[in-house]
Amino acid sequence: MEELLKGVTGLTWQAGVMFLIGGILIYLAIKKKYEPMLLLPIGFGAILANIPFSAVLGTAEEPGFLKIMYNVGITTELFPILIFIAIGAMVDFTPVLKNPFMIFFGAAAQMGIFLTVLLAIAMGFNISEACGIGIIGSADGPTSIYVANRLAPALLPAITVAAYSYMALVPIIQPPVIRLLTTKKERQIRMEYTEDPAPKWLLILFPIIVTLVSGIIAPMSVSLVGLLMFGNLIRVCGVLEKLSQAAQNELSNLVTLLLGITIGSTMTAEAFLRPQTLMILLMGLLAFVFGTASGVIFGKIANLFLKKKINPMIGAAGVSAFPMSARVVQKIAHEEDPNNFILMQAVSANVSGQLGSAIAGGVIIAIAQMFV
Repeated sequence: MEELLKGVTGLTWQAGVMFLIGGILIYLAIKKKYEPMLLLPIGFGAILANIPFSAVLGTAEEPGFLKIMYNVGITTELFPILIFIAIGAMVDFTPVLKNPFMIFFGAAAQMGIFLTVLLAIAMGFNISEACGIGIIGSADGPTSIYVANRLAPALLPAITVAAYSYMALVPIIQPPVIRLLTTKKERQIRMEYTEDPAPKWLLILFPIIVTLVSGIIAPMSVSLVGLLMFGNLIRVCGVLEKLSQAAQNELSNLVTLLLGITIGSTMTAEAFLRPQTLMILLMGLLAFVFGTASGVIFGKIANLFLKKKINPMIGAAGVSAFPMSARVVQKIAHEEDPNNFILMQAVSANVSGQLGSAIAGGVIIAIAQMFV
């Protein structure tokens, strides 16, 4: 009888709070449709992990299946790497190749990462923890998981929830920042875009060259950038269409599902209900704001030197929240001028941000290791 009742007697208010948090994530996924592919399994994983004496985690001697998946997929970094192959197969770099200048917007928006690192250090976190928190500003879930697991595994649950939650809230977070930093006249700037396709040889060479260049400059980024570019090469080569579709669909869906519920299982009350968690959530929000602001400000500065003005709002799409940020920028442009279409320029910046976040992740790891 005692064995049957130990689940009831083991319940605590902390577990109840985590059940509530898990329920909120599931609600946001289903009702609000905020990143349902991730928030739903994360929320359900949090509920599973906080059931007293839950078999899903098991013990150190006999780990449960979620603990095994964590050891196999997160500790070894397998799940984030597989996700990058899938993302690479989904991303079309044609807009970037036709608008190479947009690469600078993808770089500028990564400033949110480094500003947040400095803020985290000022708030008392060590360099590794600060870098793990700062990567939330990449607006890229797999990159956040990869870097946090490397540098601050104890903070992984909070960092992951912050990264994916704020990615889902991009349509709410970015517009006020964009409007604050731009004038109505700037938001109405129109930009030209040609529909001519990029040559196939360029599409094939691009992922190879990017891998070589980024790998030589930032070797720690090869796992992220290299697999991202490998997925893209599968897409553009023209001879692996079935593999490309499998990477975009089956691989992406399956790994995302396993990744979400595994990350959710790390959200135990002991690991999550700490003052640090609130600090991380706050700094994660600031990281998104800093990234959005730095991209927009870069656009405004660039206009001081360009004859043909660019719409500075596209700088906000330089964060890696693809394709949500690009849609947000186009929506605001449409509200200001119904005949203004800057979606493709915003997509160019957004795709550049995807690449920039992967490189920034490697740079962050290298910086942290220099001071360890």
